[in-house]
Amino acid sequence: MPRFEPNPQRRPVIISGASSGIGTATAFALAELGHPVTLGARRVAECEAIADKIRSSGGEAFAHFLDVTDTDSVNEFVTAAEKQYGPTEIALSGAGDLEFSTVHDMDPDDFAKQVQVHLIGAQRLVHRIVPGMIERRRGDFVLIGSDCAESPRPRMGAYNASKTGLEAMGRQMRMELEGSGVRASIVRPGPTQTSMGMDTTPEIIGPVLEDWVKWGCARHSFFLRAADIASAVVAVVTAPRGAHMVLVEVQPEAPINEEFK
Repeated sequence: MPRFEPNPQRRPVIISGASSGIGTATAFALAELGHPVTLGARRVAECEAIADKIRSSGGEAFAHFLDVTDTDSVNEFVTAAEKQYGPTEIALSGAGDLEFSTVHDMDPDDFAKQVQVHLIGAQRLVHRIVPGMIERRRGDFVLIGSDCAESPRPRMGAYNASKTGLEAMGRQMRMELEGSGVRASIVRPGPTQTSMGMDTTPEIIGPVLEDWVKWGCARHSFFLRAADIASAVVAVVTAPRGAHMVLVEVQPEAPINEEFK
């Protein structure tokens, strides 16, 4: 059996999409384990406030502007993070947004923006971070996928296509990185209560929910919390060397059915 050097106790973390939701929850969870965390997002003020909370609790945290649709921004972000805490051991690609629309109604430029954030933005991070992980023969790169990659939902605009492409890229990375010591993993959330897509209007969300019910996409009304997905990320990156959690899907548990005895 091949032997693996254990991961260091202190593992510098980079998180994109850290200003809210899953990114924020994961930052808190990994900082609590003693890992220094760099938070990146376009809303850098929110990242600064989160970093302050982590530091006030005794953790290490650093905030820096990040726009994953801009290659220079990605390079500057990773360079600043690694100058602050050292080479990246854990990377979480969680930047994203959501615009509800049918495919035929969605403006092509808006469609392209979704693909830029969810898919191409993630590849920019991979391109900048993974070669260093390969050189050190260790590292965890986690992509936040979506269960819509397996079961698309209507009126999700470009989100379904973007997340499907993202998960395909993650599976490809697993094959390409096999034997390198670098683990590429996908954490696939089901319906999760975050700020993403929650600023829409009743006129837009009404038909969305109707179509979800029509196509069997809404089994019950319970949603996951961002902290639930953060727990899954923690499980992936804390797996011992020699074990690779390739795909972790998290779904909200259904409400208790009183018919069960």
